[in-house]
Amino acid sequence: MSEVATDLSGAKRRIIERLKRLDTATAPELAAEFGLTDTAIRQHLEALENAELVERTSAPSAGRGRPPVRWRLAPSAASLFADRHADLTVEIISSIRSTLGDEALERVVRARAERQQVQYRAALDGAVTLSERVHALARLRSAEGYLAEVVPVAGVVARADGAVAVDLVEHHCPIRDAADHCAGLCSAELDLFRNVLGPGVHVDREQHLLDGGHRCAYRVTPA
Repeated sequence: MSEVATDLSGAKRRIIERLKRLDTATAPELAAEFGLTDTAIRQHLEALENAELVERTSAPSAGRGRPPVRWRLAPSAASLFADRHADLTVEIISSIRSTLGDEALERVVRARAERQQVQYRAALDGAVTLSERVHALARLRSAEGYLAEVVPVAGVVARADGAVAVDLVEHHCPIRDAADHCAGLCSAELDLFRNVLGPGVHVDREQHLLDGGHRCAYRVTPA
């Protein structure tokens, strides 16, 4: 993220907060509201645009000439505002456990894993070799925020059919807070990988964030 995004203050922060309350606004409208010149506002907006925090949009013109440029928040600006998704998830886990018990929480985790399994199998459909399936799984996990990659295992010789052991490494865990409060999420995740990668494949967790590791890593080995 650029310096503008990491050090918002003064007028830029006020512009961001104002656009959060509006659908769109023109530079003159913002200038009039903040008591600044059009030039100053445009400079702030262009800096925020370069930081990918605001974007331009045009409204149909009621008269002749080009329609005025209107500004709105870009999707990436959402990270500048408070987000309690993690807190809410932890609260829901605690509420299920205290109200319905551990067995009910386990059923919820299993139901989630079953839905994931359907989605993952569809995403891996068409991947034939083990390498293709693991790379497809890594792309899917990265799209979910896990920063996953496939790393070859040093010193391991490929089988005659070309299959070779690899590590599926996840450098980030977007559900870390939830997993801290519900270990079943991690065990369900391991079972999920084993199921979607198919028979004849061993999947073992080599590193685990919750056990003090710097990341989660899974050794995927052809049988």
